[in-house]
Amino acid sequence: MNIANKLTILRMIMVPFFFLAVYYEKASGFFPISAFIFAIASITDFLDGYLARKHNMVSNFGKFMDPLADKILVAAALISLVEMNLTPAWMVVIIISREYSVSIIRAIAALSGEVIAASKGGKAKTTTQILAVLMLLLNIPFGNIMMWLAVVITFVSGADYLIKNKKLISLD
Repeated sequence: MNIANKLTILRMIMVPFFFLAVYYEKASGFFPISAFIFAIASITDFLDGYLARKHNMVSNFGKFMDPLADKILVAAALISLVEMNLTPAWMVVIIISREYSVSIIRAIAALSGEVIAASKGGKAKTTTQILAVLMLLLNIPFGNIMMWLAVVITFVSGADYLIKNKKLISLD
């Protein structure tokens, strides 16, 4: 197993530790350990993709598990934010719905032998979501504004995926 895939697995392993940190920090309303774990896990997302492309370590495992690990991490963080009343549930529903919709479109494309590459909008979506989660966990001013921005970019990038790949969605 290559280093990129090990980083993907590490990201998934970090999710329960993130939950534990949130649980223990919840009483204080300040989540530095949770934010640190989330930040490190998020860095592994960028690092594993970079290493896989740079060193030609792209694998079928990585193509499937990397996006899954990303979605598990982000969903875990967002659900935690709702539980702590740091963000409204409707925002999280929009974000998670987009993630699963795009995943389904990618799976349909894969069945046809197509690969849908990540878009600039998708990268912006990921960046704003990570920043929003970190800002809210650390009570940084404008964290709510960043969450609004993340929701808007998430929605727009999701609509872009749907429009560009509408041929894959057949109602026949």
